Amino acid sequence: MMKLLIPLVALVAAPVAAKPPAPRLIVAISVDQFSADLFAEYRQHYTGGLKRLSNAIVFPSSYQSHAATETCPGHSTILTGSHPARTGIIANTWFDEGVTRTGKAPHAVYCAEDERAPGSSVSDYVVSPEHLKVPTLGDRMKRADPRSRVVSVAGKDRAAVMMGGHMTDAIWYLDPKKGRSYVTLQGRDQTPPSVVQTVNARVAAIIDRPPATTLPAKCRAQSIAIPTLPDGPVVGQLKPHDAGDVKAFRTSPDFDRATADIAIGFIGSMKLGHGPAPDILAIGLSANDYVGHAFGTEGAEMCAQQVELDQTVGRILAALDANGAPYAVVLTADHGGYDIPERHQERGFADAARVDPALDPRQLAMSLVTDFKVDVPPEELLLADGAQGDWYLSHKVPDELRPQMLSALEARLSAFPQVAAVLTADDLRRMAPPRPPVDDWSLVEKARASFDPSRSGDLIVLLKPRVISIAKPAPLYTATHGSPWNYDRRVPMLFWYSGATAHEEPLSVETVDILPTLAALIDLPVPQDEIDGRCIDLDPTAASTCS
Repeated sequence: MMKLLIPLVALVAAPVAAKPPAPRLIVAISVDQFSADLFAEYRQHYTGGLKRLSNAIVFPSSYQSHAATETCPGHSTILTGSHPARTGIIANTWFDEGVTRTGKAPHAVYCAEDERAPGSSVSDYVVSPEHLKVPTLGDRMKRADPRSRVVSVAGKDRAAVMMGGHMTDAIWYLDPKKGRSYVTLQGRDQTPPSVVQTVNARVAAIIDRPPATTLPAKCRAQSIAIPTLPDGPVVGQLKPHDAGDVKAFRTSPDFDRATADIAIGFIGSMKLGHGPAPDILAIGLSANDYVGHAFGTEGAEMCAQQVELDQTVGRILAALDANGAPYAVVLTADHGGYDIPERHQERGFADAARVDPALDPRQLAMSLVTDFKVDVPPEELLLADGAQGDWYLSHKVPDELRPQMLSALEARLSAFPQVAAVLTADDLRRMAPPRPPVDDWSLVEKARASFDPSRSGDLIVLLKPRVISIAKPAPLYTATHGSPWNYDRRVPMLFWYSGATAHEEPLSVETVDILPTLAALIDLPVPQDEIDGRCIDLDPTAASTCS
């Protein structure tokens, strides 16, 4: 009788790959005004850190889902898991007519200020996370284990505050008043640690003696002078900065280098990732936004910025590798951006335009005062930070006139050819929060994701596609963002961690998905009813990073 012989190899179980260690350091990098369009345009040219992340876990076109695509709202979504409607950060600036807290009304409110601080104003504010209504990932980590360290470093104060949250151990940003050094929150030890002192000395020297600029070879084809209106600045050609020009420094690669150097210094000096609990480091690279505003997104200036950004991200990743602690990194953006309309017009997009100056709130206020004969000064009747976004009708208007006046204002705004929609607070207040998929959202749903009834305006004005809200360009301010259209909403979302399987997904994920996704990597529970995002499974195999 024959015996069945089974090869020995069939009896030996296949080796199981060792599970990579859980991250001990979470790193979130936000590149201000880094649209999905920019990422797609320059992806083939990256050779440094952005190339490495482009070959990791890639969501090339995710969403800042809301309509108010400004810096503060966008940064408030990245590490909170929540839309601006929940974070309370509806814009960079909004208006408050109440006097309960501040003793002054009406007044503009900066998103990252503490109005309670003596002397704080929208133009000379005391930086604070006071207005952020929800916890960040760092806040949640410290609540779970106070030994976690939360570090936030950014070029802009609002980026550092909105990503760092309420419980930062270290938070540094470029001084919004003088712009020559990195500073920290009021009430903290104001003595900079050695790495910040070193960077501050270098920043001051660069501002006073700007280094020579060299246009990378790959950017020469984009060096074409474009005038912005007959009397506006000319953009498209990389030029050296004038000595002592603090604002121009922000459009230079040295700005992001300085921010990165401080972050890298803290990685080493605080031994981030080597403590008894996981740590988090938030990094806000802000130069990209200043370049986009100053020169637009399609000229030689942005090309040179992308080359330098790639190298700066590479230095950050190299420092994390050298640190030795297992880490996970995500890179994304607070919003996208749109090029100057003059360059779009030259390339055949006839509908690209600047906003009609007649949409100025002051002009419309004067006509309302005349028609309704209200005893309210025109400068106080309508409060708005430009044509697009929240418009507030003064509470000094008698209650019996408010509905008529708002209706008249809505009709007049809607009649402008450049206006896509005028939405009322009453309509948005009655709406339920929108649900995914976000790529199918209507204008009303996008606006609802930005709407906070305690802070939003009486009307929300949305301009048509390719109409930018800058009527008259000025030096270092020729282009902008803030619209509900996809060129401002779509941003890349790139993840990397040790042992991850590289893959790319064209799915309509959101920046609010980042918090639950990162929290799952460190086994930090986050109640679903407290956030708007959902955990993204970063493992394309049968395993799951969300379980």
